[in-house]
Amino acid sequence: MRAIFFILLLIPALAQGGAQREEPLSASVRAVMQKAVADTAAPRLAFPSEAEAHAWLSEMSRRLEKRIPDKEFRLDFLKTVHYEATRAGLDPQLVLGLIQVESGFRKYAVSSAGARGFMQVMPFWVRLIGTPDHNLFHLRVNLRYGCTILRHYLDMEKGDLFRALGRYNGSLGQAEYPNMVVSAWKRYWSYRN
Repeated sequence: MRAIFFILLLIPALAQGGAQREEPLSASVRAVMQKAVADTAAPRLAFPSEAEAHAWLSEMSRRLEKRIPDKEFRLDFLKTVHYEATRAGLDPQLVLGLIQVESGFRKYAVSSAGARGFMQVMPFWVRLIGTPDHNLFHLRVNLRYGCTILRHYLDMEKGDLFRALGRYNGSLGQAEYPNMVVSAWKRYWSYRN
């Protein structure tokens, strides 16, 4: 099982980013999302103890080492994923599964639809909820947008993860993409301390 995991990590993946659909946002939803992406608080880990934070970072870092060899960047990446996912009310391991499927952990991935970065965020989101200086290839910006958008879709779909993932990928109603994300999450990133 472990050997299969490492082989899959070595296979270059195409950027999966689908065509998230630009849909009208109510003024209140837009305001909430704008506030969420504008917050510039420094990343911090939300664990009950420093020991649990260290254990999670160590294990996730080990699993990600083949994809992101630079240890300093890898730890910054994991801390940022954990922070952004947690602040959006998402499981950080789910977000890692989504990133694996969307971009194969490639910072500068661009899909055929134009989605960008680790979480394959469509550029129209910057116009809708951000500011012109938001660079979707910047680690924190990309993760902040991606987690905010996924949270928005989960809220729209009343917690239905499969429908929210379908919206995220622009493939609502098709099972392939949500199944791939959930499979990556459960198979490679599931973690119990």
